[in-house]
Amino acid sequence: MAIRYLLFDLDETLYRRDAGVMQAISQLIRQYIVERYGLTYEEADALARRYHAQYGTSMRGLLLHNNLDPDDFLAYVHNFPLEDKLSPDPALDAMLASLPGTKVIFTNADRRHAERVLERLGVRHHFSQIIDVTAVDYISKPNPQAYRLCLQRLGARPEECVMIEDSGRNLAPAAALGITTVLVDGGPEETADYRIEDILALPAVIQDICRQRSCT
Repeated sequence: MAIRYLLFDLDETLYRRDAGVMQAISQLIRQYIVERYGLTYEEADALARRYHAQYGTSMRGLLLHNNLDPDDFLAYVHNFPLEDKLSPDPALDAMLASLPGTKVIFTNADRRHAERVLERLGVRHHFSQIIDVTAVDYISKPNPQAYRLCLQRLGARPEECVMIEDSGRNLAPAAALGITTVLVDGGPEETADYRIEDILALPAVIQDICRQRSCT
C-alpha cells in the first residue's frame, strides 16, 4: 500500500533539540502557572513535571484539574521570538520536496506556533494541513484519542500513514493503531519501526518503506 500521509511532529523533530525553542516554552509554562495560579516557581515546576509525566503535556493536566483556559495558555507559552533560535533551512526544504505523499503537521502546540516555526524554517509550503492540539479537542499526544481524531480529520487509515517524531512515547500509540513510526534523535530506550539521528536521513527510510510495500 502506498504512503498517503506523512505525519510530522513539529518541535525538535523538524529542527535540532538544541535550538532552544522547547526550553523557552518550558520556562513560559512555569511562568504561566506562577502568574495564573499563585504558586512559587518551585511549586509550578513540580506541577508541570508531574502533569507532563502523567499526561504527556502540562497543559492536559492543567485542563483536567486546574480549570485551564487552553487558548490563553497556548497564546502565553508560545509568545516569544524565534529569530534567535531558528533560521531558514535549505537542506530541510530540499529533503521535504523529495518525499512522496501528503505532508501534515501533527503537533501538541497550536496552529499559530506551528505556522511561525514553519515559516521561520522556510518549509511552510510543503504541508497541506496543520493538525494542532485544538483540532483534536485539546487532547495531547500521547493520548490515543488524539491520534484517532487526527486520522478522522484526514479521512485516513493507519496503514496509509507514516509518523515522524522525536518522542518514542508519542510514537507508541501510533504504532498500536498500525501507523508506521520513525523516531528522530531518540534515546536508546525508545522504540519505533525506524530510527534516524537526524530528520535529513528520512528519505532513505521512506524509500525502504516503499520498497517493502511496492509503492510508487
